Amino acid sequence: MIRHIPNTLTLLNLMCGFAATVCAIKGYNDYASYCIMTGMVLDFSDGFAARLLKAYSALGKDLDSLADMVTFGIAPGSIVFNLLTAGGMTDLKAFAVAVIVPAASALRLAKFNNDPGQSSSFRGLATPASAFTVVSVALAAAWTDCRIYDTMTGSPLFISLLALFLSVMMLLNARMFSLKFTSLKWKGNEERLIFVAVSLLLLAVFRITALPMIMAAYILISFIFPIAAGRRTSSGVM
Repeated sequence: MIRHIPNTLTLLNLMCGFAATVCAIKGYNDYASYCIMTGMVLDFSDGFAARLLKAYSALGKDLDSLADMVTFGIAPGSIVFNLLTAGGMTDLKAFAVAVIVPAASALRLAKFNNDPGQSSSFRGLATPASAFTVVSVALAAAWTDCRIYDTMTGSPLFISLLALFLSVMMLLNARMFSLKFTSLKWKGNEERLIFVAVSLLLLAVFRITALPMIMAAYILISFIFPIAAGRRTSSGVM
């Protein structure tokens, strides 16, 4: 029975994704976002449980990707579709834009499954990070009175550009650091610890409106840190 725990958590993740999709179709972006965030917790938990119980299997790996496709591909795509139609875009045009999110997510997951080098870092934006970006914008608009986020979520142009940006980022062959800590030492965890510190600072200052800023910080650190590290190495050699 114990060896089935990770797969059970994965199936719960998939159920959260389905629930999020239904909520988004019904127009409840906030509830859809809660379901996706619950799925993120379960997605982390199933991998942790598999490592703890040594319950690895090919079935579990495939099941994980299928669940991620629903929760981090189809569900956020549904939120994008809902935001676009709420902003005045026709259903056909909204579908043409929103469908690129699950399509890019499927390609991203397929690349991940066939690239054994993506353990300590990723190539392209991970699907949970892409989904969290959509969720963060939706929740910031729902939870706060900030007009900036209301304007963004109410703009079909902004949502379209966001969907396109996330899709490109998922397929971009650029290194993005993983949030998996192997230890709490500074060496080897520089990007992660900097990101955690920046995230806590943003949350302390901006509270819930900081969520989209945190995702922007993640992307910026992923791009800037390797460049800065390379310059330090070059200076040291010279």
